[in-house]
Amino acid sequence: MAAISFVLLPLAFLTLLTPHKAATFTIVNNCSDTLWPAAVPYGGGIHLNSGQTWTFEVPSGTTVGRVWARTGCSFDDSGNGHCETGDCGGKLSCAAYGSPPNTLAEFALNEFSNLDLFDISLVDGYNVGINFSPATASGSCQGQQCAADFVRQCPAALKAPGGCNNPCTVFKTDEYCCYSGSCVPTDYSRFFKNLCPDAYSFPKDDQTDTYSCPAGTDYRVTFCP
Repeated sequence: MAAISFVLLPLAFLTLLTPHKAATFTIVNNCSDTLWPAAVPYGGGIHLNSGQTWTFEVPSGTTVGRVWARTGCSFDDSGNGHCETGDCGGKLSCAAYGSPPNTLAEFALNEFSNLDLFDISLVDGYNVGINFSPATASGSCQGQQCAADFVRQCPAALKAPGGCNNPCTVFKTDEYCCYSGSCVPTDYSRFFKNLCPDAYSFPKDDQTDTYSCPAGTDYRVTFCP
């Protein structure tokens, strides 16, 4: 997961971590069109009409997870097909990440200090607006949103059917992809940042875009908030 960094903890410390229940994720399609939301490593994928919800559980301790919307999909009765954005190997139930452009809700559950870490990332571009929030917000446990009109405002070089690509997807250079581990904001990343200040705009975006809640929190991901 591009937006969150993790550290390996000594085994003796890990044994002190308090076990927590699985987190319930509720996915809401608030868009006017049908979506095919996807979630890995748990959840897979589903057909979701406008106004419908999808609920699944993610075990405590899941270190890398993501949820995204797929658009423009067509699947046969066996769950094989293709999506215009977010396609995951032509399968309705995803076991792999989606193809850009797709707006990402990323998370890691019960990490250091018994906290869940989560963020919205535009490192794979943008296809659908998203709100990623705890089911019950309180104190510093708050949500985030990215619902700007990227598709209409997308720079010509980044335009894609159904969405707006991140420059790394298009140019595949160290300047935009941070292959060397050290890179700085660009005009393209600033375009994403200006429209969605709370979202990751490039792989080495600052850590203020990662939010946290106590382990055991349930979450709600709303598309077209």
